[in-house]
Amino acid sequence: MDKVISTAATGDRGRFRSNGDEDEKEETWWFASTAIPLIAATVGPLANVLSIAALVVSWRMSLVPGGQDADWNGDPTTLVQQLQGMPFADPPWCYDLNAVSLACGFVGNLFLLANFTNRIRYIIALPVTIVLWYISTGLLIGIEAVMNTHVPPVRPQETYTQGFWYGVIAAVLYLVCSMLLMINMLGYFLGHYGQHFNLTEAQRTLILQTMMFFIWLAGGAGVFSRVETVYGQVGWQFTDALYFADVTVLTVGFGDLYPTDDVGRGLVFPYTVGGTIMLGLVISSLRTFTQEISTENVLRRRFDTARKRTMERSNEGEAIEAQLQRGERTSQRPPINSDLAESSKDDGNSSSKERQARNANPKPIKKAINQASKAVKNVTPKHRKGRKSRAILLREEKERFDAMRRIESATHKFKRYTALTVSVSAFATLWCVGAAVFYVSERHTQGLSYFQTLYFAYVSLLTIGYGDESPKSNAGRPFFVVWSLLAVPTMTILVGDLGDTLIDSFKRGTSTLADFTILPKYGIWRSLLERNPWLLRKLQQRADRKAAKKRMETGFESGPEKEDGSDAAEPSPTMEQLEKEDGQTTDHDLAQRLAHEIRRAAQHLKDEEPKRYTYEEWVHITELIRFSSKRRQRQKALKAEGSTEDIGEEDEEVLEEEAEELIEWDWIGENSPMMAFGKSEPEFVLDRLCESMVRYIKRQTSLEAG
Repeated sequence: MDKVISTAATGDRGRFRSNGDEDEKEETWWFASTAIPLIAATVGPLANVLSIAALVVSWRMSLVPGGQDADWNGDPTTLVQQLQGMPFADPPWCYDLNAVSLACGFVGNLFLLANFTNRIRYIIALPVTIVLWYISTGLLIGIEAVMNTHVPPVRPQETYTQGFWYGVIAAVLYLVCSMLLMINMLGYFLGHYGQHFNLTEAQRTLILQTMMFFIWLAGGAGVFSRVETVYGQVGWQFTDALYFADVTVLTVGFGDLYPTDDVGRGLVFPYTVGGTIMLGLVISSLRTFTQEISTENVLRRRFDTARKRTMERSNEGEAIEAQLQRGERTSQRPPINSDLAESSKDDGNSSSKERQARNANPKPIKKAINQASKAVKNVTPKHRKGRKSRAILLREEKERFDAMRRIESATHKFKRYTALTVSVSAFATLWCVGAAVFYVSERHTQGLSYFQTLYFAYVSLLTIGYGDESPKSNAGRPFFVVWSLLAVPTMTILVGDLGDTLIDSFKRGTSTLADFTILPKYGIWRSLLERNPWLLRKLQQRADRKAAKKRMETGFESGPEKEDGSDAAEPSPTMEQLEKEDGQTTDHDLAQRLAHEIRRAAQHLKDEEPKRYTYEEWVHITELIRFSSKRRQRQKALKAEGSTEDIGEEDEEVLEEEAEELIEWDWIGENSPMMAFGKSEPEFVLDRLCESMVRYIKRQTSLEAG
């Protein structure tokens, strides 16, 4: 999926613009266009593995000691546990239809992968995948229904095996994936996105790693099943080996199933190492994908919505100001720094009917704002009664800057805690729902209460695996395999989100306390002052007063100026200093400042916490970016000529921009540096400063050559 905000090459480099209506359509259908195909691509291989387990194991077993042919005296206490039962053969049609179901599911998965790699067209590959997975679902459900109707196990001496329940779960997974892919096709037919999957590197990696993990899981199960059957004390079926491989790779290790021979024990070494590495890669890619999805769709949309609301209030205020300059009466301009929700509040003077009518039909309000916004464009320099002073322009720009900072801070806070809320909710759901299913499946086998299954599920989620409780029913083990493959990665992602929020806050607090107390950090007081400019200004003013008093007492020192050899960065300018600047700094001085600022930005890239520049710093940085541009040189040439009476309209516009443009971009506009998601402010600043240095060097070279 294309990014909503892209870097445009037109105009100034580094400006960020919207891609248009196509991206807006895709943004509203992001789950159908991106998340659904990835869910199908990762769950499809799991369904294939479960179908293999359903194929290679019989679906019915006898609980009578000695098997189906042994006589049973009717005493239920003489029956063995389900995991110790003796399977017996199913009808031939059951095996044949099961094999066809597996083949359809496998081929459907291949078509989906061919669609992802653009080997087969979307309009061909996706319908084939949907149809084949529906066939697999229908065959599995049909086999289960017919068997349960015509040849069911005779209770209580017979029951269904793990293979039967693996078939049930596989049918559910095939059905869910098919229905989700139909939603994806619906979005395509409605024209919300194209027929090509524009996968990012993280998404491609997730699909590949998931496939390799399930191949490793199923392959290991086949190997351990064969080894334990040939060399072990008790033979393992494929379903037993699959359960063993699952608890081994997930590092749960209940201890209810383990290798009983040296060959199996020797294979555990490479298998656990490879499986754990693959699992870690899958979890890492899954977390990257979820963060990418949240940033590209949820976070960006919330950020843009808040920005547009602020911009609407700003445009309305500018339109009102333009009307005032034309001599028109209007209402008071709403402040940009008011709360976002205040724009929807009523002033209390209108009646309830008027408020309902206004809320029901907001078009006149938007139309009035649009008309007032157009009035701003019609106010040319000739129509203005006078230019704003530098102080007023600085205050207005800082107001917009502060508004964008508040939006940015609120959005990042929303991202962190929303991710934590989603992770906690997913963890709680898997925990409670899983415990409920284990309670239903294990209560007749082990007599567990719901509290005991909650305890078991919690121990499994944390991969503790005491071994006092473990699934011992034919339905419990297959469900545990699928549940654990979802629950353990969810728990890992939850730990990561906790690290980004609560644990990170605790870590910063303890580190800060240590920096000021038992483990003092070099420069910690200086960084504290830089984070609090008001405190730095007060201390600087106090130092200046003391220095002035000392000079009055001792007089001025004579002789050469002492050099301390320090190359400390200049302190951040204040608003008062910016207001007093007259713009007479020479290009030579600006070039020197440019070199120092490039080095300073490079140092900021090494900081642990990303640097966030103040508005005053941005004003100076913008001056360094713009001074080498051709337009700025034209502005200086026009000012040097002195007379502005006979200049053309274009030159008049150039002078107007020179007087009013303190910042090269609009802070709450689409070209704001804060709209550069995935790019820190020091990176943005360093790129633009280097571009300015290149322009300055080229100009100086051309002047010397001329």
